[in-house]
Amino acid sequence: MSKYTSSDGNFKVATLQTKTLPNYQENLNHLANYIKNSDAKLIVAPELCLTDFDYEHFSEAAAFYEVALDTLLPLVSSQIVVFTMTVKEGESFFNRTVVLHDHKVVQTQNKYKLFTMGEELKYYEKGNKDAIVPFEIEGVSYAILICFELRFKELWRQIEGVDVVLVPSRWGLPRKRHLEQLAEALAVMNQTFVVVSNSADEEMASSSAIISPWGDRYGDDSLEVLEMNIDLKDVKRVRRLVNMD
Repeated sequence: MSKYTSSDGNFKVATLQTKTLPNYQENLNHLANYIKNSDAKLIVAPELCLTDFDYEHFSEAAAFYEVALDTLLPLVSSQIVVFTMTVKEGESFFNRTVVLHDHKVVQTQNKYKLFTMGEELKYYEKGNKDAIVPFEIEGVSYAILICFELRFKELWRQIEGVDVVLVPSRWGLPRKRHLEQLAEALAVMNQTFVVVSNSADEEMASSSAIISPWGDRYGDDSLEVLEMNIDLKDVKRVRRLVNMD
C-alpha cells in the first residue's frame, strides 16, 4: 500500500496560477520545468494552460496534445499532474482534462458544461455527464470539475465522498468572487479538499486556492504557484464532527 492513502495521506499539493503565452512550446517548457523541479505530489494547472482556447488556430492547438504528452509523460513518475487540452476525435473537438501518473494517462474527462459566453458551444462538443465520477490513485479518491462545471450543484452530488476535488479553470475576472465562493462552498458542503487552478491572464480571475474540508482557504493572487501540505485525516475528522448522514 502506498503511503498516500485516505487514512494517513499527508502530501504536498501545488496549484499553478500562470499566464498563458501565445507560444505553445514556451508554455509547455514552463510547465515541464516546474514538474522537474517540484517535490509536490499533486500538481494542478489551469484550464488550457498550454494553448488557451485559441479558436483562430484550433487545429494546431489540438495537434499540440500529442506534443505535450510526449514531453510530460517521461517526467511524471510518482507525481500526479492534472491539466486540460483541446483534443480532436474524428471531426469533433473536446476540452479534455488529462491526469498523468506513473508515466501514463490514468484518467481523462471531457468538459460537460460548456460556457456559452466564451463561445465554447460553437467549437467544442460537450462531454458525458456520467463520466464525471470519482477515481482513485494510490488509495486517494479524486474528482474533477472543469471551470464552469463548478456552478452546478447536481455535479457536486455526483462526486460526493471524494477526498480531493480538482478544478482546472480559466475563470473570468468579472466573476472572481463567484469562483472563490463556489469553491469554498463545495469544500464545506462535500467536506473535501478543493484545489482550484485558475489562469492569471489579464482578463482572468487568478484566485487559485487550496481549500480544506472545514472551508479554510489558502490563496494568494501574487504567486505563480501555491504549495501546501494537506492531511487527508482532516477529511475524516470533519465528516465525523459534522455528520451529514
